Amino acid sequence: MIYDIEYETMPREALESIQARRLQATVSRVYATVPFYRNKFDEAGIGPGDINSVSDLPRLPFTTKQDLRDNYPYGMFAVPMDNVVRIHASSGTTGKPTVVGYTNRDINSWAELMARSLAAGGATRGDIVHNAYGYGLFTGGLGAHYGAEKLGASVIPVSGGNTKRQVVIMRDFGPTVLTCTPSYSLHLAEAAEDMGVSFRDLNFKCGIFGAEPWSENMRREIEEKLNLTAVDIYGLSEVIGPGVAVECHEAQAGLHIAEDHFIAEIIDPATGEILPHGETGELVLTSITKEAFPVIRYRTRDITSLNPEPCVCGRTMIRMNKISGRTDDMLIIRGVNVFPSQIESVLMEIEGVEPHYQMEIDRKDNLDTLTIRVEVSQSAFSDEVKELQRFEDRIANEIKELFGISAIVKLAEPKTIARSEGKAARVIDRREI
Repeated sequence: MIYDIEYETMPREALESIQARRLQATVSRVYATVPFYRNKFDEAGIGPGDINSVSDLPRLPFTTKQDLRDNYPYGMFAVPMDNVVRIHASSGTTGKPTVVGYTNRDINSWAELMARSLAAGGATRGDIVHNAYGYGLFTGGLGAHYGAEKLGASVIPVSGGNTKRQVVIMRDFGPTVLTCTPSYSLHLAEAAEDMGVSFRDLNFKCGIFGAEPWSENMRREIEEKLNLTAVDIYGLSEVIGPGVAVECHEAQAGLHIAEDHFIAEIIDPATGEILPHGETGELVLTSITKEAFPVIRYRTRDITSLNPEPCVCGRTMIRMNKISGRTDDMLIIRGVNVFPSQIESVLMEIEGVEPHYQMEIDRKDNLDTLTIRVEVSQSAFSDEVKELQRFEDRIANEIKELFGISAIVKLAEPKTIARSEGKAARVIDRREI
């Protein structure tokens, strides 16, 4: 189902006209109301009158997460605080949290975007949404909640945690749509199995999963274990929250970006040079409808590419491929660039490996070492030392062959690697660099 057929199937020429008009208005407003942007534009020798079309966007400077932290908490707001009705913030695990605000209109726009996203993922007015994204300062829970209500669906605001209780609710309340992180969906499947509850006896038809990168192999694992169609959703609090882009359930082939609200670019993360469609680089987003917290050329650090080809679902907006990692999550191990999601893809191809793993990076005698702890199924876990050694060697050889780096692989018994109720903690980097 297409929720907003006027905009989601709009001809490119009309869409680009809307983008140009909204971009001009946004640039003029941030120049007038946000000292940070006024100073950045002045330093670059650019004024609002110089931006006449989307093709002028590269003339504007980038915005980074550090810029948001430097203006903590409200320095990037473009409206007075008495117009701000909601405040969200990131976790701040790597520094000060990034604080974002919303006007009433922003909240309504966000709900519309999430309604679009849920509909693209297969949800309808008659569905019951089991929302296991975390509520609070994190944008996931409330974003999905308001979108489901806007769509007209029923919402179970279960949030994260209390996993066994969630399984009981799934069994008793009959939800048909699941929203949570992909790693937590597998944790739910595991808990259900322990409780003697089969997802094949539940009513789920689709799941809309986001907030962390996940591979196609993990998608297959989720769809098999949860007996549903697994759809990827993308967003980030600095831009609006979830709802920036979503896959359609018809194709599951790239995430449709809401281009009437956001303009996407792909850049070389090292040089800032704009890359053509199809080439992989860092995603940069500019919001063109946000009132309280607009962002200009925000460097997301997410690695992807853009696909302008028409989609079978009928939506005309450009698609981004699944996020393969982040420039700030990229690991450089003995000079080789590796993303955790690439390691995950290798692991998920090996029969007997469970979708739970942890990478530990250390430095010994000035050399990087990579240890990968991998859970294997009960049937694959053997008491025979030689059998376990062969399994470990096979995984290590696969990684060596694909990435050219040596890894120490340690097999772990089922359910021994810590589970997460939010974003999975895949990497422990102990190096002092």
